[in-house]
Amino acid sequence: MEARPNNPQRAYWLKTLHQWHWISSALCLLGMLLFSVTGITLNHSSQIEAKPQVSTQELQLPAALQTQLAKANTTESGKEGGALSPELQGWMKDRLSIDVSGRDIEWSPEEVYIALPRPGGDAWVRIDRSSGAVEYESTNRGWISYLNDLHKGRNTGVAWSWFIDIFAAACLIFSITGLFILKMHATNRPSTWPIVGLGVLIPFLLAILFIH
Repeated sequence: MEARPNNPQRAYWLKTLHQWHWISSALCLLGMLLFSVTGITLNHSSQIEAKPQVSTQELQLPAALQTQLAKANTTESGKEGGALSPELQGWMKDRLSIDVSGRDIEWSPEEVYIALPRPGGDAWVRIDRSSGAVEYESTNRGWISYLNDLHKGRNTGVAWSWFIDIFAAACLIFSITGLFILKMHATNRPSTWPIVGLGVLIPFLLAILFIH
C-alpha cells in the first residue's frame, strides 16, 4: 500500500485541534463529573430519600436595636428601600452566624422577613418590630440536594452562574474539536460516521417515540 504523502497544513490543524481538545477537556473534567453524577441523582430524585434537618432558634433583640427597628419607616411598596442597619446585621452575624448583606428585605409595619435560600437547604428570619422577637429557621437537605442544586444553579449566586456559562463554553469547544478530529481520522476509521450518526439518532428517536 502506497504511503500517504505528508500534508503540513493537515498536520498543523490536527495538532491545533488536539491542543484545544485536551485543554478544554482538562478544564471540563471536574465539572463534567459533577454534572454527570448529579444528572443521575436528579433523574432518580424520587427514589433517593432525603431527610431534611430543621433547626430553629428564638432570640430577643437588644433594646437599642429593637427601638431602631421599630422606628424604621416603611414605604408604600412594602420595602424600606435599603438593607438592615450595620449594627443589626452585625448582631445577626454574631448570634445566628448568618450574613444578610445583599439580601432582599421584606418590610411590613408588623415585621421584617428575610428569606435565606441556599443550595441544599433553606432558611428564613422573622423579626417582630414591636416586641423585638426574632425567629430563625434553617433547613438542611443534605449533600445530594446540595450537589443537585449546583447542577441546576439554584440559589448559587453570580460566581457559580458565571462558572456554568464558562463550563458550557468549554464543553462546546471540547465537543466541536472532537468532531473535527473525528472528521480528520474518519478515512482510516470506517466506523466513525455510523457511530456518530447512531449517537444522534438514538436520542432523536427516544424523543419522538417516547416523549409526549
